[in-house]
Amino acid sequence: MTTHWRLDDGHQTLVLAAIRDRLPQVVYWGPPLPKGEDGATLAAARSLDVTGGMLDENPDLSICPEAVRTFPGQPGLICRDSDGTPLLPKFCFLSEQQTDTSLVLCFEDKTNKLTYCAHFETDAHTGMITTWATLSATRPIHLHWLSAPVFPAPQQADDMLDFSGRWCGEFQMNRTAWSPGMRYRENRTGRTGHEHFPGLLIPCRGATNTQGAVYGFHYGWSGGHKMIAEELPDGRRQIQFGHAARMEVEPSNEFRTSKLYVCYSDRGLNGCGVAFQRHLRDRIVQFPAPDRPRPVHYNCWEAVYFDHKLDILKDIADRAAGIGAERFVLDDGWFGQRDDDTTSLSDWEVDQRKYPDGLDPLIQHVHSLGMTFGIWFEPEMINPDSNLYRLNPHWALGSEDQTLGRQQKALNMALPEVRDFIYDRMANILANHDVDYIKWDHNRVLPMPDAGQTRGSYALIDRLRADFPHVEIESCASGGGRIDFGILERTHRVWLSDSNDALERLRIQHNAALFLPAVVTGSHVGPRHCHTSGRVLDISFRAWVAAQRHLGFEMDPRELSDEELNVLTEITGWYKANRDWLHSADILRLESIDPSVIAEQQVAQDGSQFVAFIGKADTSAQIAPRPLPLTGLDPNAMYKIRLINRINIHHLSRGTPALKDHDITVSGAWLMSQGVTLPWSFPCSMWVLQGERQ
Repeated sequence: MTTHWRLDDGHQTLVLAAIRDRLPQVVYWGPPLPKGEDGATLAAARSLDVTGGMLDENPDLSICPEAVRTFPGQPGLICRDSDGTPLLPKFCFLSEQQTDTSLVLCFEDKTNKLTYCAHFETDAHTGMITTWATLSATRPIHLHWLSAPVFPAPQQADDMLDFSGRWCGEFQMNRTAWSPGMRYRENRTGRTGHEHFPGLLIPCRGATNTQGAVYGFHYGWSGGHKMIAEELPDGRRQIQFGHAARMEVEPSNEFRTSKLYVCYSDRGLNGCGVAFQRHLRDRIVQFPAPDRPRPVHYNCWEAVYFDHKLDILKDIADRAAGIGAERFVLDDGWFGQRDDDTTSLSDWEVDQRKYPDGLDPLIQHVHSLGMTFGIWFEPEMINPDSNLYRLNPHWALGSEDQTLGRQQKALNMALPEVRDFIYDRMANILANHDVDYIKWDHNRVLPMPDAGQTRGSYALIDRLRADFPHVEIESCASGGGRIDFGILERTHRVWLSDSNDALERLRIQHNAALFLPAVVTGSHVGPRHCHTSGRVLDISFRAWVAAQRHLGFEMDPRELSDEELNVLTEITGWYKANRDWLHSADILRLESIDPSVIAEQQVAQDGSQFVAFIGKADTSAQIAPRPLPLTGLDPNAMYKIRLINRINIHHLSRGTPALKDHDITVSGAWLMSQGVTLPWSFPCSMWVLQGERQ
């Protein structure tokens, strides 16, 4: 007997089927099926044949593959009893709950007294399936590994795409060929990590940015994850995501995976990107004032570092406001005896040497300029050279002789007394000053992964959010080291990278758009001479790259020449005039024949307008620019197209492409098939096209 369950959201169909009372398998996941399709028939039709050298029946590739049922690959659960005895669960059907948009299936192992439940939720607006697993026991047990519900990977895929990185070089895309065996990736740094972003895209053969079938996965957890992409000897493929192994250091009666977000696209990588962008923006991030335009951001870090002087900060605030900034963020260096990164973390009291009258004179000045005020904290960290460490060295996580990172240790966030102390210090600042924004940093990896650390950090953020609901929080971890949907349930913006090098960010933003919308992705115009790469880049290029996301400035505005000031002010004005629709737009990666061109198109949700950012990252192999096809347009509509930064045309561009001199009106069909022909340009430059449907 076969039992089956089906979920539809208009974008995809998911069918699970179970033989007798066993755990179900995903027997179909892909484009929407007709309503009359029979799940039992699908299960039977996909059953593999058996031949010599095999078992008499193929073991189930279930939503939690079981070793006890002779499954030849990686099991979905590895646990031990309270006395250390390995457990080999065998789950049988217990109950089901189903609505039009959700499904909960529970199974029990009576012998080992365990209960496993799998949860699935669909969303017709975003096209996202959210799923997670829970495990309960009648006594405390030890958990080594628990996967979120397991999905099969498509047979039509030759490769998989995942993302690695480093400080100032996040979201580097890796393409790995499928082959017998396992692609195993694990982040054990204790935070989401620059090194292994918890995402996976599986393009079917022939898929590109703009067309073809793609399957997407993201594990929304901030404490380190494990990913398994395995091809079994019989050719079947499975995808597992969960917390990094052995993160649950204490036995417990209850365990839960984080949420796994999955989606199917028939529109290439962009289809998955739009699903992730919309789900994060419209379902996960909770802005305190969602109807308020996202303010243009100014952060003083790369202007002053630790050298805080009130008169200089006021002058910088004046200049930032003059350019168009609407929020001023006071970065590291305002507290304790913080003159460098060796001291005072956890001593969250205003440094009277730098601010003899407290922070209010600066805050009041910022407010007088029409800007709101934000402030930097690194709440989960402690310097050995700090008052708190001298009083409570046992509050630090890990051994006494551990290797420091940025001259600091991590606080043990699993301890309630630690969270209470940090809360009191932060709440004192927030309650006594008019602060509406926190830059929440996390500048070192942990000495070991510990799920309790992440849950403790979540609890602290949740408590502060509840008591100060008007305060927005940015997740920063040496730049992009803690970016995931778990932290973004609690925060409102991410600092994508510590690199303000526009050339580096052009690529980083391009790849991150497969998961992140513009509205939460901070991007700043850095100094003329980049502090992390040593490059010197033109102000127009720096500003347009930052304008692709949530615009901010992080240079010393006193360095700007009159010409640079005019360019930056003009681009900021363009950004403000368009941000209302840009912040709800879909980001679509464009398919460029020229590998030196990194291009994207942001399309309003109602399709009425778009902007294309065409970045030149290197010298082209050919002498003249190739036409660039656009995407996501109505082929039957006419669009008025304007090159909005014609002022950047160089005198070496001597031809007569129409867009150099005037606007053009052409069809969506032409734009998507023929593409736009742009003027010649140097590397490290950007063309910006704006289009309106007529």
